[in-house]
Amino acid sequence: MKDVASAAGVALKTVSRVVNGEPGVHPATAERVRTAIDRLGYSRNESARVLRRGRTATIGLVIEDVADPFYAGLSRAVEAVVIDHGCLLLSGSSGEEPGRERELVETFCARRVDGLIVVPAGDDHTYLGPELEAGTPVVFADRPPGAGLDVDTVLTDNAGGAGQAVRHLLTHGHRRIAFLGDHPAIFTASERLRGYRAELGGLYDERLVSMRPPSLESVRGDLARMFALDDPPTALFTGNGRYTVTTLRALAGRRAALVGFDDFELADLLAPGVSVIAQDPSWMGRVAAELLFRRLRGDAGPPEHIELPVRLIPRGSGEVPSDDTYGLRP
Repeated sequence: MKDVASAAGVALKTVSRVVNGEPGVHPATAERVRTAIDRLGYSRNESARVLRRGRTATIGLVIEDVADPFYAGLSRAVEAVVIDHGCLLLSGSSGEEPGRERELVETFCARRVDGLIVVPAGDDHTYLGPELEAGTPVVFADRPPGAGLDVDTVLTDNAGGAGQAVRHLLTHGHRRIAFLGDHPAIFTASERLRGYRAELGGLYDERLVSMRPPSLESVRGDLARMFALDDPPTALFTGNGRYTVTTLRALAGRRAALVGFDDFELADLLAPGVSVIAQDPSWMGRVAAELLFRRLRGDAGPPEHIELPVRLIPRGSGEVPSDDTYGLRP
């Protein structure tokens, strides 16, 4: 910077003002400084600048699985906001392992990230106590933190979305509606079960519920068991995008009314198209990231608990009436 000041014939402070975009420099003088910068190949040392401000310009993000389209969309949105704020994103996947979640968070904190966005795998987050006491802002996304920790949280209306799916199927005459969802220990899965059960009321039948990680073999077995009942389901509600795709494969062309939670690629190109309850992972990522940067700018208000709405996208599979299904019994 001293060389630039000398070449431009100005004070060091003038160069600093031009580099940092501060007012108070005559346009002709600013142009002379920029010309000297180009000629000398000067570049600002961002690391030194942020360290002087007591920050590292890095944000940590922990998600479940980067290969999952939902979390890929959330991650991309977070990264876009982080870049807009002139920062770098560090991210990692927990794989639904609480120990891995904690390891990632502690690794990011050891590298002095300015803030954290966490999709939790576990329900014990007492390990975050020292970081929160030190002033590191943390935002939880998609799932809330464990009991006893009150921090900023951005969720989807999981129970309300499940209720929408069931109401849609009830409207088309279905009374035997099965639910296939992920492990009940997962917050989103348990909330979708809650909404499904509440909407069915007295029509709820636990024999029509299966909750475990999806695989083609397990879904085929669950469907065979349900369809063998004396009063089998005429409609299916699947608890996430992976479950919907696996269920479609397991049905192997047999017709059943179906509504899935989460939209997925090519859902509109199938015949019939797959009706879904759509949430927006990009919206969730943007909201969580902007909330984090508000905290970094000094917003010290009480923790915010944001619940984002979902919407039903009818495409045909959920509109099959109960008297127009076939092939459900083995």
